[in-house]
Amino acid sequence: MVINSHPLYQLSYTGAKMAQCWSSAPHDAVAAPCERIPHVPCAARVGPYALAMLLINPDELLARLDDPHLAVFDVRWWLADPAKGRRDFLAGHIPTARFVDLDTDLVAPEGPGRHPLPNPRVFAARMAALGLADGDEAIVYDDNGGTVAARLWWMLDDLGFPRVRLLDGGIPSWATEAGEDSPPTLSGTLTLATAWRRTIDRAALAPRLGEFALLDARAPERYRGDIEPIDPVAGHIPTALNRPLSGNLGPDGRFLPAEALRARFEGLDDEVVVACGSGINACHNALAMRLAGLPAPLLYPGSYSDWSRAGMPIATGDLPGAMPRGTAG
Repeated sequence: MVINSHPLYQLSYTGAKMAQCWSSAPHDAVAAPCERIPHVPCAARVGPYALAMLLINPDELLARLDDPHLAVFDVRWWLADPAKGRRDFLAGHIPTARFVDLDTDLVAPEGPGRHPLPNPRVFAARMAALGLADGDEAIVYDDNGGTVAARLWWMLDDLGFPRVRLLDGGIPSWATEAGEDSPPTLSGTLTLATAWRRTIDRAALAPRLGEFALLDARAPERYRGDIEPIDPVAGHIPTALNRPLSGNLGPDGRFLPAEALRARFEGLDDEVVVACGSGINACHNALAMRLAGLPAPLLYPGSYSDWSRAGMPIATGDLPGAMPRGTAG
């Protein structure tokens, strides 16, 4: 396999130095405000030196598969056929990978929207059962440019797990023949925060529309309201800007260079909220912003599915639209 020459990996900060940086503070310290950047968690703002800690290329992953502290997670899932991900996993996956079921492992049984976030304690127990422990590095992947795996990346990152990366290009970039699979080691303790930290719900979002940049990661045709395959009303949340997640990727299915990602997201308001249909694909834009060296946005977990089901005002067409006065969540 050819060593990846993508600009995101060409960094002056070494992996060893970054590993030292990650391990220099306990999990609790990640939640504390960064002294240099007030009101923003240290893990929420990433400079160019840290880009290599957000993505991993296939060559590095291949070289590290025997690392006992590397936990690989397959997060394949399809909206039109949710069971397809598990079938594809059973048909073939990266050696040592454990399958994560989006509908049962990363989603609460009920809540706002189609894919509400689970209780952090329940999520931590599930990830521990899958073999993730303190001191490990988590690698997440899917088969669609990270559009689903980014949800697991975001959840672990938001709860303070210090070392989680997404396989750039996903399993389509994995050109190596599958070797002997080995069961994960189910031991150790997983320490995560007990509350989601960078989220906003409908009640808090509605009266503040227009005060920040709200980014909708869905395809343009769904944003405009031309089609709506699953939610009850077509269109978008008023004031939302369309930033389709497909714009984060190159033709090879890998993330664009940092400067190209920055061009997609810079110049917005100081505070940014990411949304999509149900809080899954929005995490892709959150990751892209971090890769661009921008502050981490807030996530609206319920996203359009929560908004539309609650009977809130809807905008259609290419323009963001204005929020009617007096609207509350």
